[in-house]
Order: sequence, then C-alpha cells, then structure tokens
Amino acid sequence: MSTHHQGSSTITRQALSSYLDSFLNVSAFKDYAPNGLQVEGKSDIRTIVTGVTACQALIEQAAAVNADAILVHHGFFWKNEPEIITGMKYRRIKALMDHDMSLFGYHLPLDAHHGIGNNAQLAYQLGVISPRVYEPVAQDLLWHGHLEHPLSASEFSQLLTKVLKREPLHIGDNSKPISTLAWCTGGAQDYIDYAAQMGVDAFISGEVSERTYHAATEQGLHYFAAGHHATEQFGIQALGQHLASKFDLTHHFIDIVNPV
Repeated sequence: MSTHHQGSSTITRQALSSYLDSFLNVSAFKDYAPNGLQVEGKSDIRTIVTGVTACQALIEQAAAVNADAILVHHGFFWKNEPEIITGMKYRRIKALMDHDMSLFGYHLPLDAHHGIGNNAQLAYQLGVISPRVYEPVAQDLLWHGHLEHPLSASEFSQLLTKVLKREPLHIGDNSKPISTLAWCTGGAQDYIDYAAQMGVDAFISGEVSERTYHAATEQGLHYFAAGHHATEQFGIQALGQHLASKFDLTHHFIDIVNPV
C-alpha cells in the first residue's frame, strides 16, 4: 500500500459523485455494470481508497485506514450475476455498511478516459509515442501507437514485466521486431482481429483464449497476454491522485495481488 497524498479537506458524497460522473463522461457509455455510486456510505468524505477490484480484502484494508469511500474499476452488480444478496456479495456489502463506506465503481469510463484512463496510463507507463484511439471500435476502448525504438519480442516482454511486475504470455515470431502496437486493457483478447487489420506488429491485452493463439499466428501478429489486473492497475491510481490533488483529500492506493 502507498499513500499518494495526505489531505486535510472534505467533499460531500454527492459532490464527489457528480464530479466523477461528469469527469469520466459516464452517461456516454453502455456498460455491463452501473457506473458511479454503488453503495452509499457517510455523507462527508475525507479519505479515499482506490483499488482495481472491490474484493473483500480491499474493503477490509480500506476500513483499516478509516476510508470514507472506495473507488474501483471492478465494482458490483454485473449483468447476469445473481440478484440476491447472500454469501460473498452479502459479506462485502455488509462490511461496507458496517464501516459506513461508500463504494464507487467505474468500468468502461475508466478504460476510455484520455487522460487518466487505463489505456492512456498503460501507454504512458510503456513509453508509447502518440497514443490514440482506434476510431472503428466504439467507446474509445482500442488504442494504438508506436515505440520510440523497435524492440525484439524478448525485449518487449522484459519491458512489460518491469512495468507490470508480471511476466506476460507471448505468442508470436521471436524474430519479428516490434515497432507499432495496439492495446486494450483487461479482457479484450478478441480485439486481436482489429489489431491485425490495423497492420500493427503487436497487440496487448490482459487475458488470452485458446482461439487467440491461432488468430495471432495466422495473422503474423505478436500477442502479449499481460494480465487483466496488471494492465488495469494504473487508471484507478491516477484517478485517486487526481481527486486527492483537486480536492485535497487523503488517498491510499491498495493493491490486492491478483495473478490473473
């Protein structure tokens, strides 16, 4: 855990919710879960915790630092999940309510944001030149750019490992250098055909499927499965840092290790 800012001010829950809805352009997205305030806690917020996923361990560690609100990329109430509040879902929500903590979740809006979003932040971490969205894919989810200097597949794997603290799975021809690339954080391996159409050398996402191997090899494309959690750790941190700076809030980023 690292503390990015020790603030001295407060913001109301409603003001924070309204600001985030506007800043992340929430209304523009069709998503798989509600974006915004998901569980209501105390009305005044001084300390925020950010994390990738609203798991039990994150909630407990947020309570331990007396957080007033938790902001995550993967929140609650996904489409097709059981609607009843029992078992794991009950324990998570009860812990939030016992500590009067609000939960805010931002999924696709946090992937797509051009400044602090997951895709923008991954590009920044990797030193990608001229990162920009690929317009044919809706909601600004697929990005592309180029490296300052071409790298071998081995060198690029080493770069990903250094940045993400996780060794990626690489599919592709080791003899083919990498200069141009496309990426979409999280579980976007099926955008690989768009990447091939763009003519880039490599495509990066978080996860991999059996079919991904054939799509990559048959289209002459490097594919790096770099970890769902790992590729989406930077956007929520950047959002917390932004809020801490703008509103002088105390901010902790808590990383719950996830190898997937």
